[in-house]
Amino acid sequence: MSRSGLIEQERYTCAIGALQSVVAIPRAVPILHSGPGCGDMIAGFFERSTGYAGGPTSPCTNFTETDVVFGGIDKLRQIISNTYKVLDTDLQVVLTGCTSGIVGDDIGGLVEEFKEEGKPIVSVETAGFKCNNFEAHSLVVNAIIDQYSDFYGTKPRTEKNRVNLIASIPYQDAFWKGNLVEYKRLLKGLGIDANILFGPYCGGVKEWQNIPAANFNILVSPWYGKPIADNLASKYEQPYYWYHHIPIGANQAEEFLYGVLNFAIENEAEIDEETAKSFIERESKAYYEEIDNLATFLLEFRYGLPNHVHILHDAGYVAALSKFLLHEVGIIPKEQFVTDNAPLEFQEEIRANIAATSNKREIKVYFEPDAGAAQDMIRKLSHSGRGLIIGSGWDKELAKEKDYDFLSAALPTPYRLVLTSNYCGFTGGLRVIEDIYNTVLSTYK
Repeated sequence: MSRSGLIEQERYTCAIGALQSVVAIPRAVPILHSGPGCGDMIAGFFERSTGYAGGPTSPCTNFTETDVVFGGIDKLRQIISNTYKVLDTDLQVVLTGCTSGIVGDDIGGLVEEFKEEGKPIVSVETAGFKCNNFEAHSLVVNAIIDQYSDFYGTKPRTEKNRVNLIASIPYQDAFWKGNLVEYKRLLKGLGIDANILFGPYCGGVKEWQNIPAANFNILVSPWYGKPIADNLASKYEQPYYWYHHIPIGANQAEEFLYGVLNFAIENEAEIDEETAKSFIERESKAYYEEIDNLATFLLEFRYGLPNHVHILHDAGYVAALSKFLLHEVGIIPKEQFVTDNAPLEFQEEIRANIAATSNKREIKVYFEPDAGAAQDMIRKLSHSGRGLIIGSGWDKELAKEKDYDFLSAALPTPYRLVLTSNYCGFTGGLRVIEDIYNTVLSTYK
């Protein structure tokens, strides 16, 4: 992690929060070798995220003071055995908490005992002090690849038109389900089959077994998930196309899809280029038809709509929303706040990506995991016109203080229910517009 110490209004969790990445795999179960509060803490942060067996329902060793003294490996052995008896699972992933991480129980050795019995099981060190859940997501995914996917010996790069998509982090991205489905649909329009790995529309563990067969990989992220792409490049010699933020709206969706199309052709995918380009053009045309339909609304309300925005979100959304709102909605990005604790080695690249949004105006970017400090900065700012804040539920009261409109789009999000909505792609851009202007219209009496 790039920063330590106390922070206010945290927008992420400790490493064991990556248990949600396991929950997002159909019929996979996280087993917590941790204190009893870890699962409850994660469930409380993410909300509505229990899945097959997550949050407070996750099997847990309930690490106690006795286990700190004598070790908890026998208790973990019993929990794993009983879980196989009680739950019909395709994959179990053992995650460690802080106490077991300090004690140093041989989790890997125990898991090997069960693997020798033919059980599909993986272990990963996720002690909370190691990193946050953005980074731990990569730890969990790579552990499954190295200890499970690799076990099946699938020959690498045998399917020319298959890719592994490394994108939205389950549950940490409120729109992850909808985003992954939309990515899959868009890539299918190019003639590419995507392993999306998570959610109800993935192929479960069969898809994970098929990871090596992919011709190449697609990374959609400013930094998180990159260790996964690097691991696959090293292990299976799969190159990857890297798009540095979520593609929201027509400009970014076209750039993303044409980039993927060219990369696929370079890597000898069997693509009908004309059909793929026709698909992109059709999607774009449908998008702009809806934008045209906005003309009357925008003309009528032009003096009562927000003209500037502050975004408090992870780096991928800050970059994507800044570009989208400026170029396709006409809302000017003012000071922006990246709250995901992005590692120092990526910050200059993220800053440059956001700066490239416009060559006519400067967009100030602050890397501030302490969202309380970010809010204090916004309180002191003054811009003319109607303002908008896009952030988490923490920011609702700030918007009231500033008399700004507010859109909840980041975690924690207690004031909004998100099930399968997406913010990526053409349809995602339209959804963002709907959400912003519905919020504005709700203020009219």
